[in-house]
Amino acid sequence: MSVKIAVAAPFKHMRKDRLQRSEFVFYIAIDRKWMNKEQANQLLERAKAEGLIEMDSGIIRPLFDVAEVSIPLGFKPTSDILVTKSPYEEMIGRITAATGKSPQEVVAELHQVVDHFDGNLLVEAAVVVLAKKYGVPFEDKLDSLEREILKKR
Repeated sequence: MSVKIAVAAPFKHMRKDRLQRSEFVFYIAIDRKWMNKEQANQLLERAKAEGLIEMDSGIIRPLFDVAEVSIPLGFKPTSDILVTKSPYEEMIGRITAATGKSPQEVVAELHQVVDHFDGNLLVEAAVVVLAKKYGVPFEDKLDSLEREILKKR
């Protein structure tokens, strides 16, 4: 969620619905001193990969309602938001938290699900099956799981 907040901040502060890449980087790196220029550009790439922004000819447009994002007082993103976890890993983490099982146990059970389908089920689909079994929310990850599958093809 902090990626979304970090991306929304320049748009909200400047009261614009579109920003040039240089304006965005300036706000993040120079004005707020949250990151260096390279990290600000990485943040843009991560936001694009997550479907939060659209970039066209150096113009950035958010693909979400910026007005709905609340920026906490004193908000400062850390470089941790630049580390990308796959949606598969995030779902493993959610299932682990919900069941109290270790990640290794969850992955082992996941492979049992795949084996049950004679190996014809992708792990991204199997993780959804497990999430459903344990009542773990997964709907917010369906699009990113689907993108992971399409990347593999």
